[in-house]
Amino acid sequence: MPISTLTDAPISAPDLLTGFQEELEHSGGIVSFSGVVRGKNAEGERVTSLFLQAHPTLTERGIQAALDEAKERWPLEDCLVRHRVGSIAPGETIVFVATASAHRRAAFEAADFLMDYLKTKAVFWKKEVTEAGAAWIEPRAADHHDFGRWQEAEGTLHARR
Repeated sequence: MPISTLTDAPISAPDLLTGFQEELEHSGGIVSFSGVVRGKNAEGERVTSLFLQAHPTLTERGIQAALDEAKERWPLEDCLVRHRVGSIAPGETIVFVATASAHRRAAFEAADFLMDYLKTKAVFWKKEVTEAGAAWIEPRAADHHDFGRWQEAEGTLHARR
């Protein structure tokens, strides 16, 4: 199974988790997260779809660097990211992240780190389509704040504990 994959096909979180777990031998803690397109935006408007574009080379390279960073920072047996691109309907999975470690804390922190990276630093362009029209959207200030937990002043990534 590839470590990092962009796909325009639907994501089946149960299938990905099953395949991920089959490859593990030493993990006592496995954490997975599935992000799903919401049916309403922050303004309460009905979302008809979300459209994601990526620069395949840059986006994949960045995600791989984040996966490598997670493996350096935590004692992970493995980690996985699968992210949708293209048009995605409400209720569909947009992202799946899984991490595995001997103990739960490392798996939880690594999954949280990877999601914070994907929300703020991964090279994606996101357009929200509502009944009122379409608009490109940016990460929220809260997303940047969340990612800031992993950074120090000199710009290296470290969890604040």
